[in-house]
Amino acid sequence: MSQNKNALIRYKTIDKCLQNKYRQWTLEDLIECCSEALFEYEGRENPISKRTIQMDIQLMRSEKLGYNAPIVVYDKKYYKYEDDEFSITDIPLTETDMNVLTETVSMLKQFKDFSLFSDVSDILQRLEDKIYAEKSHTKPVIYLDKNEKLKGLHFLDEIYQAIIKKVVLVITYKSFKSREETKFNFHPFILKEFNNRWFLVGKKKASQPITNLALDRILAIDYDFNLPYIEEDFDADLFYKNVIGVTVNTGLQPKRIELWIDAVNAPYVVTKPLHSSQRLIKENEDGSIIVHLFISPNYEMERILLGFGDGIEILRPENLRTRMKKILQKALSKYELNNNTAL
Repeated sequence: MSQNKNALIRYKTIDKCLQNKYRQWTLEDLIECCSEALFEYEGRENPISKRTIQMDIQLMRSEKLGYNAPIVVYDKKYYKYEDDEFSITDIPLTETDMNVLTETVSMLKQFKDFSLFSDVSDILQRLEDKIYAEKSHTKPVIYLDKNEKLKGLHFLDEIYQAIIKKVVLVITYKSFKSREETKFNFHPFILKEFNNRWFLVGKKKASQPITNLALDRILAIDYDFNLPYIEEDFDADLFYKNVIGVTVNTGLQPKRIELWIDAVNAPYVVTKPLHSSQRLIKENEDGSIIVHLFISPNYEMERILLGFGDGIEILRPENLRTRMKKILQKALSKYELNNNTAL
């Protein structure tokens, strides 16, 4: 158990003791109660020194924890709350506290599909109840991009558990390009999120390249406990170093890509680089810029560049420039007169 959690248990125990006005509490009594509380939580003896409890009392008295507990000593040996009604659990939340807690709860709830966070689910509920009790309504000011209707999110925790326990999955999958579903063994390495979609990265067989599966295309998951898990030293940072997104074309070497960005989009590209390899090469008088990327072209990169519309131009390499030109010409043809596909 973490030291922070140990301390919180001690504070709560001391608080509970001092709320009992029908008993006199010596320092030794408080040490004994805290020891019993920690034993109950940890299932083992956890010796607590006299100095530790004395420091706890000092911290509870101070503003550092926000308690400002009115703990006093009488008859030179007994501890009590000077205010009989005081409790550290009844301290009102400030406006700042409520705003911070509201945003924290909102962000943590984004990860509700992971059992990793299941231990805090009841805490989140109590925090929400506390916030609601203190303030009838608080609008969040931090919004994370999410899609509650995205398929496959319910597989997140199941896959997460398989990865950390090194279990081979049996996946039923149907890609967008396939008419029929397929079933195969898969050795999961990591989960990766990109553009608000989740992907499972791993291998079907040791001899095959690393691949990714979109969670929204997974139909079912089972396990093969008899098949040995592939023990591979997979470095995700190194594997994805030279790409944007999740598609890594094995064997394709990264190349220098030169882009012209117009004055409208230049500030966005400068402050939020398209890739970590981005370098500013030239600033033009009209506010436009030229940047270099050192990456391997893939589907995700093309989608991002096309999203800039006429605000971007690929200068080099020539083959990528030609490919993007053809895509844009084909898109333009959709808007030509008498070519309304909706009709």
